[in-house]
Amino acid sequence: MDFTEFVIQHEKQIRLGFFLGIFAVMAIWELLAPRRALTVSKFLRWSNNLGLVFLNTFILRLLFPAAAVGMAALASQQGWGLLNYYAVPTTTAIIVSVIAMDFVIYLQHVLVHAVPVLWRLHRVHHADPDYDVTTGARFHPIEIILSMLIKFATIMVLGPPVVAVIIFEVILNATAMFNHSNVRLNLTLDKFLRLILVTPDMHRVHHSIEDDEANSNFGFSLPWWDRLFGTYRAQPRAGHEAMTIGIRTFREPQVTTWLNGMLIMPFVGKVAGYAINRRQWTDDSE
Repeated sequence: MDFTEFVIQHEKQIRLGFFLGIFAVMAIWELLAPRRALTVSKFLRWSNNLGLVFLNTFILRLLFPAAAVGMAALASQQGWGLLNYYAVPTTTAIIVSVIAMDFVIYLQHVLVHAVPVLWRLHRVHHADPDYDVTTGARFHPIEIILSMLIKFATIMVLGPPVVAVIIFEVILNATAMFNHSNVRLNLTLDKFLRLILVTPDMHRVHHSIEDDEANSNFGFSLPWWDRLFGTYRAQPRAGHEAMTIGIRTFREPQVTTWLNGMLIMPFVGKVAGYAINRRQWTDDSE
């Protein structure tokens, strides 16, 4: 059995192993070197955020048993997608696939900020009043389903190797936990690391309560897209310790922290602000 066959046959175990391993590392790092003081009970947030994660996992497995890996296998068998049509060498196809799928994630992230009905779903992620490793997996089930459908479409058009999809999924999950973590990085290290990887300090800006800061730094893994398309912002105005995390119109714990509140959030209230074209900032002290 070669490496590719091993990865494909043990895909679920590999993904679960990386998830648990990275989660444990980041959780311990947050305890040893936190970047910010948390404002809400960690037990309360974690139990509800992780409850949402387990619910999403159950729903995805129920609706899409084979998930993205199954779609990649089907595309390969049927010869669907550019990389299958042009018979690109495997190594090249893997690299191109991982980069291309990361770019699609960037575009998808911009889209859920730009379209009001999609922002209703995505604000479940942004309404977390604190920012730590559990925030990276806190998404409304409907957004998770839409994200999977977008991933299916991408795979059908691109035709990535199955192993590339597995690698991408592992990287995406790992970097989402890393860059959402409440960890303190050496500032010099952060400056150079964010040239090739989205760091916690870089992505935390995106979770600011301020409109223009929340509409920046959309990248999840690779930081290049934000720099290329002008959505990069180096630091929050208030600094990382003093900045306010969350959404201005959702501050009540019953809505922002409890699982039932997160599930009904897309159907509550109006969408006011945070659309991608609202990049202004108002100094309330004036």
